[in-house]
Amino acid sequence: MMDRSLHEIQTPHNTTVDTDSVDSSIDFLPDADKEKDVFRTKTILFVVDLARKSRKRVAKSYSLFCRNLAAISIFYGLAVLQLVLTYQKVLNVTGNQDICYYNFDCAHPLGALTSFNNVFSNIGYILLGILFLFLVARRDVVYKKAVQNDRKIGKELGIPQHFGLFYAMGLALIMEGLMSACYHVCPNYSNFQFDTSFMYIIACLCMLKIYQSRHPDVSAKAHTSYMFMACVIFIAVIGVLHGTEAFWIVFSAIYMVGTLIMSVYIYYMGRWKLNREIFIHTWIQIRQNCFMCPRPMYKDRFIFLVLGNSINWSIAIFGAVKRPGDFASYLLAIFIGNLMFYTVYYTIMKLRHKERLHPLAIFFVACAILCWIPALYFFFAHLTSWRLNPSQSREGNQNCMLFEFYDAHDIWHFLSAISMFFSFLILLTLDDDLFSTRRDKIPVF
Repeated sequence: MMDRSLHEIQTPHNTTVDTDSVDSSIDFLPDADKEKDVFRTKTILFVVDLARKSRKRVAKSYSLFCRNLAAISIFYGLAVLQLVLTYQKVLNVTGNQDICYYNFDCAHPLGALTSFNNVFSNIGYILLGILFLFLVARRDVVYKKAVQNDRKIGKELGIPQHFGLFYAMGLALIMEGLMSACYHVCPNYSNFQFDTSFMYIIACLCMLKIYQSRHPDVSAKAHTSYMFMACVIFIAVIGVLHGTEAFWIVFSAIYMVGTLIMSVYIYYMGRWKLNREIFIHTWIQIRQNCFMCPRPMYKDRFIFLVLGNSINWSIAIFGAVKRPGDFASYLLAIFIGNLMFYTVYYTIMKLRHKERLHPLAIFFVACAILCWIPALYFFFAHLTSWRLNPSQSREGNQNCMLFEFYDAHDIWHFLSAISMFFSFLILLTLDDDLFSTRRDKIPVF
């Protein structure tokens, strides 16, 4: 069937193509230099097959991630800032300290801020985010000069370099620091969503960047990605405020179905559109690949997606049965877990295809691990808990640990900022070993 389709596509322009015999999920474009889905149907794909679009066109598309995020950050951040300052003003006027959940045993006020140390400790996210933007900009300039000196670098060698997602990651890290600082102006049950919103965005951007490395032509669009992230944040708000049994059942069902649909989309590398016919196509392809064929067309990707679905479905069932009290943290754990799983898969596949990790990437991996371990230790040192009443929460308050100014949660801020910075650098340098490798020798996985 596929051989026949390829033969018919290559017929002269005055010959009629028998489109009835071709799978309707494949689009045929008249220009051979533009993207053709038929290239994505080969059993063994290389980066050159998925890097057929104009580099400028693709780079412009990825630049929208940073531009759109900048606009989102301004409007979202102003509303958050107004709300938390109002909370702080009410606390100062009324003297009702039960409004906000501080670690009163290590709370250093400054001006109108009751716990300045918890706010200021987020400076690491902001400074390291700016530093990461500087490093990305430097690499962007160096790569453009290399392309100008040798056209092969931009068209034939290495992983296609598009820095829009990296710029968005740096901006998201800065905004995470600002939003976490806003949350700690008056930490309570309803404000916790501000501390996690940009963590969802960071996790999504990192997964998109990993996928974009080997699929530059089929990665998600900026507006679609941010619409998905907005839906996630909206669900997080509902889960925090109205985490009833019915909500958990509906959420788990949507989570499982959404994971399956996304898996099919990833398996066929964007050859399908997410429309009302996706369920029919999904069932047909599952039946053909799982029940009618002795082995799947893309074995590695199939195993990865089966494992991924198994893990995500288990998490969904666990949530529906146990219904954790902290829905925001539960949702964040889903995104962080999927990011870690995808990163490990990508690294294993690189090694399996006899690619070497660049020494700089190995160094950043070691630094990230060394920072994440103690960071998570301090993260689980619960000094306060807005799931308890204010008096019960104060029983967990502890004295300062660092310079008689910072508590355990402040140390988490510092260490997690450094850990995220090194994690970003891992993604920035992960494929540096392929800089001079021909794209028709770089496999897609």
